[in-house]
Amino acid sequence: MEKIDFKKELRQLYRPSLKRIEIIDVPEMNFLMIDGKGDPNTAKEYSNAVEALYSVSYTLKFQVKNELDINYGVLPLEGLWWADDMTIFGSGNKDEWKWTALIMQPKYITEKKFKEP
Repeated sequence: MEKIDFKKELRQLYRPSLKRIEIIDVPEMNFLMIDGKGDPNTAKEYSNAVEALYSVSYTLKFQVKNELDINYGVLPLEGLWWADDMTIFGSGNKDEWKWTALIMQPKYITEKKFKEP
């Protein structure tokens, strides 16, 4: 069984050029996501979210491997960061940061697959 490397297949997204700016088309993608608030370095909510995302991602990966005979590498953790008042975003006070932690899922991970027991 060959292992699919989505970071290689989606190189333009996961390993962009360091030498030039490019406009790329981002395909429709599935993500597992958890929203939260607080300093990602100290907030228990953030570490719990990361742990949950990886736990579910690996569980789904092995279900697909066993049921569909498809093997792939779990994608890296990604994050979106912002604050209601963006003037504090660069101030060092990360307690007011809001975030979405996410991991891309391949097309085999449908909403139905996600909801299976």
